[in-house]
Amino acid sequence: MLLFAGCGNDSMSNSSSATSKGFQTTGRNVDGEYQGVIEDGHYLTSKSRGVVLVKDSENILNLQSFERGLLNISKQEFSPKKYIFQEGQVLNKSTVYKWLGRKTKKNTLGLNPKDNGSKDPKKRNPMYVQAISEQDYMQKDDNDKLVLSGMTIGIAMNRKDYYQKEEYGATYISDISKEKMLQEGRIAAAKVLARLRQMKDVPKNIPIVIAMFEQAPQDSLVGGTIYAYTVSKKGAELGSWTETDYQSCVFPATDGKKVPNDNDEESFLNFKNKVQNFFPNLAGVTAQAYYEGKTLQGLNINITTQFYSQTEVISFTQYITRAAKQYLPANVPLNIKVRGSDGNVQSFVSHQQRGDDYYTHVFGSY
Repeated sequence: MLLFAGCGNDSMSNSSSATSKGFQTTGRNVDGEYQGVIEDGHYLTSKSRGVVLVKDSENILNLQSFERGLLNISKQEFSPKKYIFQEGQVLNKSTVYKWLGRKTKKNTLGLNPKDNGSKDPKKRNPMYVQAISEQDYMQKDDNDKLVLSGMTIGIAMNRKDYYQKEEYGATYISDISKEKMLQEGRIAAAKVLARLRQMKDVPKNIPIVIAMFEQAPQDSLVGGTIYAYTVSKKGAELGSWTETDYQSCVFPATDGKKVPNDNDEESFLNFKNKVQNFFPNLAGVTAQAYYEGKTLQGLNINITTQFYSQTEVISFTQYITRAAKQYLPANVPLNIKVRGSDGNVQSFVSHQQRGDDYYTHVFGSY
C-alpha cells in the first residue's frame, strides 16, 4: 500500500484544492511522504496496474514489501520535498507481460530464459524475474507543468520458482541459489535500463534508480526485501551497486531462525505474555519486524481475538496500549491491529516515533 501526504508544511505549495495546468496533487508534503498526482479529478493509476498483483497473488506481503521498499529507496534519490510521486506511465501491461515472459522467437524481449523442455526441478530453466514495478517522480517546469524528472524501477527476483508440470496439477519448486539470483538480476537490470533509455517518453538525462528485490517464499509470514540498488544518472550505463542490509522477520521466531536483535524479540514476548495472560480469549499474537542491519526500523503486530462484545474490544485496546508503552520499543514506528476471528479489524493502536503519543481507534457501528 502506498501512503501519501494529506496536510503539513508548505515546502510544495500545491494542495488537492488547487489546480495547476490540469493536474492536482493528493495533498501537501508531510511526514516524509510523497504527494500523488490527480488528473481530471481522478487519481492517476499505473499503466501496468494489476500485473504485479497477478504475479504476486500467492503472497500479497511480497507486493506490499516491494512497493514500500521502492518508496524508501526512492526517497534517497528523489526527496519528497522536491518531487511529486506519479504511478508508472511509461511501461504498459503489454510491455511488462512481455518482459516477464520467457524469451522465445515470438517474444524476444523476455527477461526469463527459454524453456529447455525439462520438467525436473533441478534441470529446467527457472523463472528468475518475477515482477517489475515502475514509479515516476515529477517536478514542475517553468510553465508550471508536471514533467518526468526521475524514475525508479523495481525488479523482483525469485529464490524459489513455483511451477506445475500440467495445468491444475501439483505445484513443484525449483530452488535458485543466491549467486544465480544476483547474476540474473544484474543482467535483467542492464537490459531494462537500456530499453528505458530508448523510449520516447523517457527524457535522456533523468536519473533512473534500479532497485532489486528478493521475493519471500509463498508460505512466508513476511514479505521480501530490497537487496541492492543502482542509480543511472544518464545514458544506458548502470552506476555502481549499493548493497542494502534490510531484513524482515517474524516474532516469535520459528524453526530455530535467528533474529537480528534478541532484545527486540524478548520485548515482544513480554508484551505477548502480558496481554495473553490478561485476556485469555486470544487466538494468536504475532509480529512482523523490519530491520536495517541489527537496528529495528518498525514493528507491525497482529492480534486475533474471540471477543463478542464491543466493551471487550474497547477494554482490550486500552490495555494493549498500556502494555505497548511498557514493553515495546518507543523509538520506532509501531502498528497493532486487533482482528476478530472473521478477519475483520476491530481496533488498532499506532505509535509513529513522536514522543509518547499513541493513537487508538475502535471500529464500531451505530
